[in-house]
Amino acid sequence: MFVRKGATIVEQFNDEGFCVVLFFIPDDFLCETLKTKSKPISTGDKKFSPIIPLDTSETLKSFFVSIFSYFSENMEPDQALIELKFKELVLMLADNPNNAELLAYFCSMLQEPQSVSLQRIMEDNFSYNLKMEEYAVLCTRSLSAFKRDFKKHFNNTPGKWLLEKRLQHAHQLLQHSDKNVNEAAFESGFENTSHFSRSFKERFGYSPVSAKSALSN
Repeated sequence: MFVRKGATIVEQFNDEGFCVVLFFIPDDFLCETLKTKSKPISTGDKKFSPIIPLDTSETLKSFFVSIFSYFSENMEPDQALIELKFKELVLMLADNPNNAELLAYFCSMLQEPQSVSLQRIMEDNFSYNLKMEEYAVLCTRSLSAFKRDFKKHFNNTPGKWLLEKRLQHAHQLLQHSDKNVNEAAFESGFENTSHFSRSFKERFGYSPVSAKSALSN
């Protein structure tokens, strides 16, 4: 599977062990590699989810077998060789028409202006309790550049914008779901319930407990 850049919460319900191999590929590497493709990517308006299933072709299976061998040796493989292998992986995935959802995402990456990319990343990840430096990394910017571009695009500071988005999200959860106050706070990016309750009351004029009680009644 291909996991789009961003934050996620993982829950595991089975007791059986399993092995996961993760490859972290920067956006600029993906884009530069896709630009070298001799045939342009053609795709419709298919939407893409945060986790995109990949077509398990024989070519993809062979790739994993081939790259595992490099890491089974005692000697670390040359960096240039590893880059070639990852370029092979990206081009292989982009060349498979059965990966329609992934191709739609690749197209969006190639066509998306930086300002739109910043907005999409923030809209997708505001509910996660990330540090400002981590949001800057997600947006492929230094912290100072991130704050400057954010202010220019949203006409607000990242801190104030995040607080408002999280409070609005928590408000929706309390009024339209079975989440309790603690769950609504956590799923909206608040680590401290006391801080959440205080900020909620300052914003809406009543406590989150009152908001939940009003719905119940």
